[in-house]
Amino acid sequence: MPYDYYYKPSKPKEAKDGIKARSKRGSFAKNWWAQRWITALERLVDSGRLSRGRSYARKGQVLSIEETKDGISAKVQGSRRTPYRITIQVAPLTDAEWDKVFDALSEQAIFTAQLLAGEMPQDIEQAFEAAKVNLFPARRGDLLTDCSCPDYANPCKHLAATHYILAERFDEDPFLIFRLRGRTQDQVMEALRERRAEDLPTAEEDIEEPETVIPLETQLDNFWELSAPLEGFSVSIRPASIEMSLLKRLGQANFVPGPGLEAYLGNAYREISKKAIEAAFTEDE
Repeated sequence: MPYDYYYKPSKPKEAKDGIKARSKRGSFAKNWWAQRWITALERLVDSGRLSRGRSYARKGQVLSIEETKDGISAKVQGSRRTPYRITIQVAPLTDAEWDKVFDALSEQAIFTAQLLAGEMPQDIEQAFEAAKVNLFPARRGDLLTDCSCPDYANPCKHLAATHYILAERFDEDPFLIFRLRGRTQDQVMEALRERRAEDLPTAEEDIEEPETVIPLETQLDNFWELSAPLEGFSVSIRPASIEMSLLKRLGQANFVPGPGLEAYLGNAYREISKKAIEAAFTEDE
C-alpha cells in the first residue's frame, strides 16, 4: 500500500516572501518548451506528489531558486522549521554530441534566425534526434534530483514544486535548457555562425543556378496574405537576455573611435527596449 495511505500528508509552515507561481489554476507553462519540461517531471512523480507540488508552488513555499554551475539550487519551506534544500541537475551533453547537434541545426537557416531572436524553434528537437540525443530529459538518468526532506520518494513534492516554478522560468528564458545541457546562448550562436560561414560560396566559386525571382506584379492580388500558417508560432516579450546582442555579434566597427558603438548607443538601446516592452503590454484605448 502507498505511504500516504497510512500517514496523512504533513501541512507546510506558512512561507514568507516565497516565490508564488503566476499560474493560479490549470497549466503552469505557456510555451511548448516549458511544457516539455513539465512533461519530463510528470513521468517521474506520482499524481499525489504532483498535486501537492502544484499547491506548494502556488502558495509560495518555494523560497528561492538559483541557477548554478552544476544546475539548479532551491529552498522549499516544508513542515519543519528549516527549509529543505533542493538540487536539480540535467546530464550535460558531451562535446562530440554538441558538435553533432550544431551540424544538424546549421542545416536549417530558420533555426539560426529564431534562436537569434530568442525563440525556441518548434522543430528543434528533430535536430537533436538527428544527433541521437535529447534536448529535454527523456530518461530517468537524464535528470538527477535531490531533496533534504525525509520523504523516501525522489522526486518528492518539494522537488515537484521547484519544477513547476522552474517551468515558468523556462517560459521567460528558453535558453535555460541549453545551459543545463552544457552550452550558453552565445556558445550556441557562435557554433552556428561558424558552420553557416563554412557553407557560404567563395568569390571564386560559380553559382550553378541563379535565384528565381518572381515578378512583383504577379503577386499583387495576394501580397498581404500569409504564405504559411502561424499555428505553433509563439512570441515571448521580455527584456533581452544579452544586452545589445546585435552590436556584440557584429563586433567593433573600425570607423568608430573608442570606446566604441556599444558605449555610444547603450543608453539609446536601453531606452528604446524599455519603451518597446511598455508598448507591448499596454492595451490600446
